[in-house]
Amino acid sequence: MTVTEYNTCVKNYADSVFRFIYKNIKDEEKAKDIVQDTFVKMWVKVDDIIAEKAKSYLFTAAYNTMIDAIRKDKYKANYEDHYDDYLTTHNTFNDLKEIINLAFSKLNETQRSVVMLRDYEGYSYDEIGKITGLNESQVKVYIYRARLSMKKFIGSYENVV
Repeated sequence: MTVTEYNTCVKNYADSVFRFIYKNIKDEEKAKDIVQDTFVKMWVKVDDIIAEKAKSYLFTAAYNTMIDAIRKDKYKANYEDHYDDYLTTHNTFNDLKEIINLAFSKLNETQRSVVMLRDYEGYSYDEIGKITGLNESQVKVYIYRARLSMKKFIGSYENVV
């Protein structure tokens, strides 16, 4: 990959990578750091990357960098305080987007990632598998379970409206 191809890759995919990371971790500054780290990793291996596969490499590197950051922060966070929030859903909402985002936030990191890659970024199951390191059937199972979990959380349409 040449420097020009690298710069084109940054220009074309930086926003998509940021959206993908930000939607998963909900922290703008951390998402910016992860995106920056991802492009640094890509720059270090710029000679080894084929330009046609740069997007796939970029999302794979971003996903792995995000997982590393989540694991690192996991030791710092105390999730016991939030356990009760996970079990109760007695809030009243007027905004459908808010409900969907809350349901989405209840998914585990793998489910969030595969749903984001499939529904927001438009990747195929095979491409998602390559990015996340899962096989195609695992990707389908994660997406199915994530959608089922969101459906269960949201409930019926009458409860939303």
